[in-house]
Amino acid sequence: MSTWLSPNARRTIRRVVPFGVIWFLVDHVFSVSNYAAVGSFSADSHEAIQLDAGIYVFASLASVAVGCLVGVVELLFLNRAFATRSLGAKLVGKTLFYVAFLTVVVVVLYPIAAAMEMGTGLSDARVWERLGAFAVSMESLSTGVQITTSLVVSLFYAEISEHLGARVLTNFLTGRYHTPKQERRVFLFSDMKSSTAITERLGHARYFEFLRAYYDALADAVVRHEGEVYQYIGDEIVVSWPEEAGLRDANSVRCALAMRAALRTRAGWFEERFGIAPDLRAGVQTGDVTTGEIGALKKEIVFTGDVLNQTARIQALCKPLGEDVLVGDALAARLKEADGWTLRPVGDQVLRGKEQPVALFAVDVPEAEDDGAPAPRTGQPVSVAGGPSPHSHAAATALSIRENGRAGSSN
Repeated sequence: MSTWLSPNARRTIRRVVPFGVIWFLVDHVFSVSNYAAVGSFSADSHEAIQLDAGIYVFASLASVAVGCLVGVVELLFLNRAFATRSLGAKLVGKTLFYVAFLTVVVVVLYPIAAAMEMGTGLSDARVWERLGAFAVSMESLSTGVQITTSLVVSLFYAEISEHLGARVLTNFLTGRYHTPKQERRVFLFSDMKSSTAITERLGHARYFEFLRAYYDALADAVVRHEGEVYQYIGDEIVVSWPEEAGLRDANSVRCALAMRAALRTRAGWFEERFGIAPDLRAGVQTGDVTTGEIGALKKEIVFTGDVLNQTARIQALCKPLGEDVLVGDALAARLKEADGWTLRPVGDQVLRGKEQPVALFAVDVPEAEDDGAPAPRTGQPVSVAGGPSPHSHAAATALSIRENGRAGSSN
């Protein structure tokens, strides 16, 4: 997909296109069923549109367009509008909306197709007389069943996709990880500072609302930096990238900074709403994993490999080392050198359960921080506090991170 599109735009397109595909496929399933039943792709009635090549192309494009429009409305508007409503209110509200919406679609598309079949224009009174006859015919009932089927299937897809994630669902459907695969990925583990104290202060019910708002605040940073949410575990979020994407423009490290910046930007809102503002710590590392489907009662796509243990333990060292973001040596060694924020060695650390120490780096950011991506500083040499350790010679060469080519904002 074009690189000039922002990560948000690419994500929206990936989520909306399946709606168009679903409507196209359902439309053709009904057409084939009709052919099998009556020996024709069109019903033998005055109200039915008789297909020819031109009308077929128009109908196919229209079904894709309407499906994509439903996807845009559902994902970008209705989901948000009904996010806090009860299930009953959501069902009633969406049903009323889609009845009105799809009635308009039929009223717009049927006259166009009828005019094409009759070789006339929309100003011809016969077109509108035919629309009136269609509205009270069995053909309109058949069309309603077809549209309802397309809508139900696409909304079912939307719900599954929202719960699994669009990429995970795609991987399931394509069977990409049906056979385990070896790959290199970058992982970001982050958790909320003082979460236990916050829970005690707010109580469990109020803390749940707080946690939901916390994750909402982090979502845009993950999307803009091309991350994939792997797991939510209590107040911890695990984000993953294929290594190429995680290294590109230092997406993985910049994501951690942008997540922190997003929380600080909304600190006033959290203070006003909950009386306390959250902050986070994050660890980032890259390494080899085995990826595949697993589970007996419930299937999931999971990652296994030492890098997950490493990253979790790197994140756990943030508190004792007094740092917000720590980067492991394997990732630091792969980051491109540039001006901007810098990596500062904090020494070799023995991770819990490991024998060999791992060189860690803290991220130093200028005071003038803009959404996790500070303005570049040019012409300033990078200095290192202390020499590199035997285990961090390669990583010590990667002491500043490229900040140009920033992704565009907003979901």
